[in-house]
Order: sequence, then C-alpha cells, then structure tokens
Amino acid sequence: MKKIVSIFFVIAFAGLSAFAQKDESKRIRSAGDVMVAILNVPDDIPQNLLDKAECVIVMPSVKKLAFGIGGSYGRGIMTCRSGENFTGPWSAPTMMALEGGSFGFQMGGQSTDFVLLVMNRDGAKSILNSRVKLGGDMAVAAGPVGRNAAASTDIAMRAQILSYSRSRGLFAGISLAGSTLRPDNPGNEKLYGKGVSGEDIVLNSKIRPPASARLLLSTLNRKSPKLR
Repeated sequence: MKKIVSIFFVIAFAGLSAFAQKDESKRIRSAGDVMVAILNVPDDIPQNLLDKAECVIVMPSVKKLAFGIGGSYGRGIMTCRSGENFTGPWSAPTMMALEGGSFGFQMGGQSTDFVLLVMNRDGAKSILNSRVKLGGDMAVAAGPVGRNAAASTDIAMRAQILSYSRSRGLFAGISLAGSTLRPDNPGNEKLYGKGVSGEDIVLNSKIRPPASARLLLSTLNRKSPKLR
C-alpha cells in the first residue's frame, strides 16, 4: 500500500510539472503582479516587517493537488537586498521551487499565491545554496497582517521565514511547515545561462535584472528601499 501511495505521489507531481510555467520571464512577471496586489490590500504585510526582511520569495499560483493525498507544487522567484550585508537595492530574481505534501482525506485542488519574507541572512544564504525544510531546517511562522501588527512581532522575530498566502481574494498569514524550498537551477540556467549560481544573481551583483523583473523590483524598491 505504501508503495502505491508513493507511486501516486510521484505521478501527481510529475503531472503538475508538465503544466508548470516553462517561461521564466512569465514567472517573474507573475511574481510582480502578485507583489503589487498584496501590497495594495488594506491589511497587507506590516511595513516594519517588510523593512526588516533580507529577501522576499514570491510563489505565484502554487498548485495543490489532493485525492486522498495532499501535496503542493510551485515555481517562483527570490529577490534579496543586494550586497554581502543585504543593504543594497533589491536584486535580480533567482528561480526557486516550493514543494510539500501532507497526508489525510482531502478532495479537490486549488491554486494559491505565496509570499515569504526571509528575516535572517544566514537563512537567506542557506536557501540560495541548498534544499531547506520549513519548520525543520528553518523556523517558519504565519506572518501577521495589518499596519498595526506590533503585538505579533515577538512571534515574527523568532521565525526565520514569515509566510503569507492569497487565495480567492483573501490574504492572510499561513504556516508552510513541512514544505521544502530549493533553488530552481534549471530555471536559472534557462534565464541567465549555464554556470550562474543563486549567489551570483542575488549577492554578487553579477547579473542585470531582466526586463520582466521591472515591476517586481520597482515595487519593492519603492515600498521598502532600505533594510531597517
């Protein structure tokens, strides 16, 4: 039975992979649209938390598939404040992948946008170089919302990642514990060419942002130009 479940899980994700965005520029533009939409809702990400974030990860339209087995699959981007100390303007985006699964009786499927704030520079460097498990390798918490979310800051400051979701027009903090984040190296290769690492893109300023990142980066540089 366990073998059948494992096979089903692999097939499910393989099917989703076939429908994943292969156009990395489209992925970046979608991330920009998500960022604009989320930062324009009445109760959005608290400004003080956005200003403390080292990096932002945007996962547009993460797919959730569940027929007895729950799972998620998404491709998105990560941009960080540039420079070794994360004090510069927001960088060119590096491609990222989000994957995870949960077991239980679930039916149906849905698509959700996720935004993750990376609050810890060591965590940011770990994400750029390897697969990390949220809630295991890195502490993750549902991010507080609203401009007056100071009461929730203690929880926020203990987490390395704060996660948010938007589905069917609703925006809220949500925990992604149990999911994994990893660099999408094939995506970076398609967009920037061979041999380009996430650190080259984000920290070493060796890559100029593509035109598709204009909306994403202009929004972040206007909304949160400096690390505080």
